[in-house]
Amino acid sequence: MQLIVISGLSGSGKSIALTVLEDNGYYCVDNLPANLLPEVTVYLKQSGHERVAVSIDARSRETLHLLPQRLADLRQQKMDVHLVFLDTKTDTLVKRFSETRRRHPLSDNQSTLPECIEMEREMLREIHDLANRIDTSDLSASSLRAWIRDFIGLEPGRLTLLFQSFGFKHGIPLDSDMVFDVRCLPNPHYEALLRPLTGKDGPVIEYMDANSSVNRMFEDIRRFVDDWLPCFIRDNRNYLTVAIGCTGGRHRSVYFVERLARYFTKNNQVLVRHRELNA
Repeated sequence: MQLIVISGLSGSGKSIALTVLEDNGYYCVDNLPANLLPEVTVYLKQSGHERVAVSIDARSRETLHLLPQRLADLRQQKMDVHLVFLDTKTDTLVKRFSETRRRHPLSDNQSTLPECIEMEREMLREIHDLANRIDTSDLSASSLRAWIRDFIGLEPGRLTLLFQSFGFKHGIPLDSDMVFDVRCLPNPHYEALLRPLTGKDGPVIEYMDANSSVNRMFEDIRRFVDDWLPCFIRDNRNYLTVAIGCTGGRHRSVYFVERLARYFTKNNQVLVRHRELNA
């Protein structure tokens, strides 16, 4: 039986993620108290459900502290368990709540909305640190759906190496484990013919390949990830996100992510995300 637990901040897109899972054949349960997870899982397994997804978050705050141990217990029973945490920047959440006029689950008529969000973030910190994280701050609903579909297509039991491009002017992704800055390299944006293109296009690739500093930077990043990846695998990590940033997130960072993914795909399970291209 495969169990996917969706958690994260209110307004980060958990309902969208759960809907995608339901559309892909998962039996879904929303807002499950953490203390009931083992009993519900056993019941659904006995009922013949092989793929289950549940949402557990701050709405069941009284039992939230039990979730890490409950997940560990299920893994001890050889169950294929994945914890996915949807994270979002505070200012983005404030905007989303303002647009929908929804009440925050931790609202007590005394705390401001940003204060409620930070209380929730702190409440979920232990879960955040254990999970496969997705930063939804700059994602459209369709992009989040695509990322969740990519996630459920992964081979269980193997570490997934995620390479993500981004633009520093839009902020560093919250789900990054390693961050590399390639803004010091020549920028195709300043070449009139290359500006409308991206790092996935042939002319941009040729432009980058021809520069010795680009190739040196690539070798340095490749070697660093190659050297330290076994340590993350030994630490029983399921997910490692390597973020590559340039100024706008359309040329240099995209080129590096695509090139790194091609190299590491030979021996690893790899996902690719281009935040500024898919937002």
